[in-house]
Amino acid sequence: MFEGLTERLGDVFDRLSGRGVLGEKDIDEALREVRVALLEADVALPVVKDFIVKARELAIGEAVIRSIRPADQVVKIVYDGLVEMLGGEEPEGLKLALNPPSIILMTGLQGSGKTTTAAKLALRLSKTDRKKVLMASLDTRRPAAMEQLAMLGKQIGVETLPIVAGQSPTDIARRALQAGKLSGYDVVILDTAGRTTLDEQMMAEAAQIAQIAVPTETLLVADSLTGQDAVRTAKAFHERLPLTGLILTRADGDGRGGAALSMRAVTGLPIKFLGSGEKVEALEVFDARRVAGRILGQGDIVALVEKAATDLDQAKAEAMAKKLAKGQFDLEMMSDQLAQMEKMGGIGGVMGMLPGVGKMKKQIAESGMDDSVIRRQRAIIGSMTKTERKKPDILAASRKRRIAAGAGVDVAEVNRLLKQHRQMADAMKMMTRNGGAGMARMAQMLGIGGGGGDRLKTLGGGKMAAPDPQELQQQLEKLQGGLGGPGSNPTGMPGLGGPGLPPGFNPFKK
Repeated sequence: MFEGLTERLGDVFDRLSGRGVLGEKDIDEALREVRVALLEADVALPVVKDFIVKARELAIGEAVIRSIRPADQVVKIVYDGLVEMLGGEEPEGLKLALNPPSIILMTGLQGSGKTTTAAKLALRLSKTDRKKVLMASLDTRRPAAMEQLAMLGKQIGVETLPIVAGQSPTDIARRALQAGKLSGYDVVILDTAGRTTLDEQMMAEAAQIAQIAVPTETLLVADSLTGQDAVRTAKAFHERLPLTGLILTRADGDGRGGAALSMRAVTGLPIKFLGSGEKVEALEVFDARRVAGRILGQGDIVALVEKAATDLDQAKAEAMAKKLAKGQFDLEMMSDQLAQMEKMGGIGGVMGMLPGVGKMKKQIAESGMDDSVIRRQRAIIGSMTKTERKKPDILAASRKRRIAAGAGVDVAEVNRLLKQHRQMADAMKMMTRNGGAGMARMAQMLGIGGGGGDRLKTLGGGKMAAPDPQELQQQLEKLQGGLGGPGSNPTGMPGLGGPGLPPGFNPFKK
């Protein structure tokens, strides 16, 4: 969502870094470009003005002018300003009632992704926070809305309130509250009706439901791709409803990101979650520090670890760790790794969270690395027999032709895959030398096999835990160095070849 802004700000800071000493003229010129970049990203004008005034006041101070690396100081000032604009240091999670059930009221315009977001939130509460959740649709006007929520509930394993034809939204709300109390639910999520535009009838109905339910959280779901329209919608809803927070959907889209940057400053409401994809798992806690880091091209290693922890099949990971410890790495394991990368958002999703990769966007695009590479390579492995996957050395020319035909690719692509597998297998054998110390260390850090318990660091006060990001980055840097080199891919992961990136490219070094 912030790709354009990241690129513009990166250019500004690159020019600053080439200068040893910064005068007021240099700082004014840089901040002028930052201002243009923010306006082009559709950030509200009053927010930009306030941001630039504060940034200039800090940037022309003695701390920057006398600094050994003044350009870095300016980047830090912009980073701190973005964090403040986005909501401050600590993420604001859901505030649940001490005496359950907690009532969460979902509001928003039709088409903003409100019903899907209700299911995403329910999944997060039930899976991560171990809460017993009930969902209820109050949208009696859209024919398929109630059935849609029921289907989503079945998909994620969360109960939904049975549909009773002819009931009004207020009657459904009362029935949901009663069911929540009698059946011992921790959280009841009420999905209200939306409209294509704001209207008085919708607002009056939502206000009436809020009076009946007395929600712990009243969340507005807004489409981040609508830009400043989303900000206006939030203001209109907040005037009539006691909103407590925002959820921005389609954060993975190609919008300019201004809505997210303006939302907190204009409405005063915290952004609590970002919807970053169509899958029901694609909902992440909004953390101003990490979002600001992404905007400035610093990546988000913690989010990458969280994704791995969420999507990882623990049993399969432990089985793979045991094989790797013995120096075994067959094509079946390679396919599992590629599948894991797809679950984590594909190449783009993973690369976008690695520090410094944004600056290499052009080279990455030219290297031909995209998610179609993963799909093709999994298709090649899927065209092999079980024996061929276990023992790729038996693949003679006739077998390769059969596999290529089955996968719909050229034999050259099969050969390329086999070469990449050999390189990966050799690297794994190198890591298992000295009693497998390198592999054991990585497994310990990722929490596989019960190791590394003392190294875990709690994130955001919740139950999700992850390794210390700095230490993980050092280990990943070593792994990348061992698997990279000229002509390789920047992540050091298997099967993501192509023409390759420049020799010595390392996304972890700025």
